Amino acid sequence: MNFNQTIGGILLAFVSFVGFTSCSEDFPKNMESDKYTDLKSIKIVNAGPLGNEVLEGSIDEKTKTITFPRLDTLTDFSGVIFQAETSEGAKLEKDTIAIPFQSGDASKDIFLKVVNSPRFKEYKAVIRFDVPVFGADFGKPTVYDYSSNPVGNAAYTAFSGGLVRGTGFDGKHVLIISRGTPGVHLLNVEDLKNNQIKPIQVNTTGVTGGTFPVNMGAQVNGRTYVASLSTSGASPLKLYLWEDPAAAPQVIANINVGSIAGSGARHGDNFSIGLDASGNGYAFFISGGTQVMRLKIENYKNVTETVAFNTVATYGQWSYYNRIGNSENFFVTGHDKVIAVANNGGGVSYSMGASSIPVHSGDPRVIEFNGERYLLVVTVPRGGAAVDAVMRVYNITRGASIVDALTAFEQGDKKPVYEFGISGNANTAPGTQSGYHIVKNAEGKDEKLMIYGATSDAGFTIVEFPINVLED
Repeated sequence: MNFNQTIGGILLAFVSFVGFTSCSEDFPKNMESDKYTDLKSIKIVNAGPLGNEVLEGSIDEKTKTITFPRLDTLTDFSGVIFQAETSEGAKLEKDTIAIPFQSGDASKDIFLKVVNSPRFKEYKAVIRFDVPVFGADFGKPTVYDYSSNPVGNAAYTAFSGGLVRGTGFDGKHVLIISRGTPGVHLLNVEDLKNNQIKPIQVNTTGVTGGTFPVNMGAQVNGRTYVASLSTSGASPLKLYLWEDPAAAPQVIANINVGSIAGSGARHGDNFSIGLDASGNGYAFFISGGTQVMRLKIENYKNVTETVAFNTVATYGQWSYYNRIGNSENFFVTGHDKVIAVANNGGGVSYSMGASSIPVHSGDPRVIEFNGERYLLVVTVPRGGAAVDAVMRVYNITRGASIVDALTAFEQGDKKPVYEFGISGNANTAPGTQSGYHIVKNAEGKDEKLMIYGATSDAGFTIVEFPINVLED
């Protein structure tokens, strides 16, 4: 080794040593502390109408969560007193806390801090109220998945190549409308629950005409509706009804779109139908602009009126005009428009805010189940910022009317009570549908809630929830 190499090595070692020692002085030293912040036990000591009931909390140290037995709603919630056993020297930062309680609340979460300066530890306390519980238990979903979500089964094979744009669901069957080889068929929900695919072919004898003879449809009270796609120069628009899938369909509408003034040129990219238990109500086709064609239907099969009207916004191909229950109010929206409440002629009485829920929330439906009211949507994965198809449920129970309910909802936290992703991919032709079904018990009371979501090239999902029950 020459002189220069020797000197270079010594200098490098020296610099490394200086750098190491100077850097080490900059690091904070680990300081031992006996200031522990463990929560050993906790009680509420002034529960009940007389303020003399004691409720022992259960501590989950892993999740830092505390649960208490249900509190009587006559408790003085303006000053709930907590009594805790903690590590030596530690205490609750606050031992008297106001808990906001409103009629209809089932629970509230609050946070309790155990302090032993300079250390502290936080726990989430779940305060449950002794009130009747309503609605569905969204914490206990049973998922029957046939979508591109990795949960459950693979996506149903018919959903490829853009061949399936329309589907339907009535709790008994899933309707699949394919432009390709599978054609129009049904899948039995009970089979799907057992991971079995047994297509029930729908008899399409006499189904002809239109750009595509079949494109959109719906399942309504055990009946199958399918509509053709009619573009400019490809009339007529046809609507078929099957009361028995093995029999040839009834043609309940055969419309020369050019004969309906103001109806627009293209129909069948979307189809919305809302009928009561007697089969009375309306079906809607929204054209590419602001034009809507409305069909009045009686007894499931008699089209007694066909008229057109304009909407206040351009909703486009992937749009919806859904009846809210059996009322005269309807949800109208498109893949890039907010949800509005309208009448059957396009007049709008309320529009949701653009940021309240994802603006591409499609096929909105109101569900009334076990004393609560929900909004069900499936986002339409058209592209841009809207690349997912997610089924979401929101609680909109508060409010006498649908406008009151949406107003109250938008003033709250606007969080979904349940969501499930069907697809994370955009689609240039994203036919997207929702649906639901309520299972009744022998006494006719709500027992289970089933929801459904589907989108083109991604498949479909069914999720089932039990009713809420009071648990300690």
